[in-house]
Amino acid sequence: MRPSTAHYSSFQSANVRRAITDGRRTYPVTNWRFRGTVTFVAMCWSAAIGSSQFAFEAIDVDDPAIGYHSSERGDAVALLNQRIQSGTQQLQFDGAAGYLRSLLAALEIPVESQMVVYSKTSLQSARIGPQNPRTIFFNDTTAVAWVPGGFIEVAAHDARQGAVFYTLNQAPTPAPQLTPDGRCLSCHLSTAAEGVPGFLVRSIPTAIGGETLPWLGNFITDHRSALHERWGGWYVTANDAPDRHLGNAFLAGANAQELPPWSPDRRLTTLKGRLDAGPYLSPYSDVVALLVFEHQARMMNLLTRVGWQARILSRRSTLVSSALLQPEVNEAADYMLFVDEAELTGVVGSSGFAATFSASGIRDRMGRSLRDLDLRRRLMRYPLSYMIYSSVFDALPTEAKAAIYSRLWAVLSGQDRSPKYARLSDDDRRAIREILRETKRDLPAYFLGPD
Repeated sequence: MRPSTAHYSSFQSANVRRAITDGRRTYPVTNWRFRGTVTFVAMCWSAAIGSSQFAFEAIDVDDPAIGYHSSERGDAVALLNQRIQSGTQQLQFDGAAGYLRSLLAALEIPVESQMVVYSKTSLQSARIGPQNPRTIFFNDTTAVAWVPGGFIEVAAHDARQGAVFYTLNQAPTPAPQLTPDGRCLSCHLSTAAEGVPGFLVRSIPTAIGGETLPWLGNFITDHRSALHERWGGWYVTANDAPDRHLGNAFLAGANAQELPPWSPDRRLTTLKGRLDAGPYLSPYSDVVALLVFEHQARMMNLLTRVGWQARILSRRSTLVSSALLQPEVNEAADYMLFVDEAELTGVVGSSGFAATFSASGIRDRMGRSLRDLDLRRRLMRYPLSYMIYSSVFDALPTEAKAAIYSRLWAVLSGQDRSPKYARLSDDDRRAIREILRETKRDLPAYFLGPD
């Protein structure tokens, strides 16, 4: 049951304080380096704080089975750098946004994916605020961030190694190169990112000058997070969206002790009139893009962790199918199935991202895709993550991938009808099985038999 508008402020303050101190996977204010609310902090990416049943410990990135710092990179940015060096790819410098538009095109990242954050976060915090916010763009593997007057930050997901961080100076040069930057690991290699170099989405109430107010709430969000905990420090534009969230709000003072009550003027369909749109590629911070990115960020981290743990166990001559890997497998499979997803009440974006996102889906003969959005009561129409098609899933060690498939089959076939899967109807399970049979390569034989 939702709190009334009149009680929203006191309810929210109590709720976020509980989130910081109770047993859910959130983080004590005293243990964080608060450089801002949301970002990729030079690379620390942030957004809103969700809850988890437990936290995975960080894995040693220099374990011989991992070699995070020494292994050859195969992420989208590493490949782009190679094309630039060989002369087969060029980046064009254009106006105030510099290389941004050209870089997005080279990485095949849609402008419609733009999300806008005004909290003072990242190494560029001095530049960031409600009148000069940072923009973040993404596709299935890579996220690009830029603030007017600053450099470009990129987080690219390597199929084996997790998130790799780069920067690009905004100065014209014949052959610009994106430079690896490991400083982000101070935030992005932690239990908050499932113990691997990963992506984070954080939500922290923010003052009118962009200063973060973590004592009023400090959330890492994903698709399980209550909507009233999300998007602190973010602009949110939508033609229709839930009223109870932390976006589009600025507290008057940097010492504020209470969150403001919800007000209709926080409903935004566009950012025009809120800031100088001139330097920006889009006047939107689309709610659907935010929802999708929140799901995707943790999904990538979980799949990376399964792969890392499987490789380490294999190096130690431990059976990968053993109980030592099962916690990672179970968590990844449940997250893929949107277990504990927060309920939506009707969402309509404003930038066209929803159509762009769904259009790239692989479809079965009935025209169905795992990228089809629902947005009325849940994020996806068919609740199995589209990241099952991702390079990180395909690159999983054979035994680890088999373990995830086995767990998914137990649920999708109806063998496991535990209460936590109750929201997966028989129609949902059947549709997902049918879509996978026609669109996903390397399915185990048991997926292909008659129902």
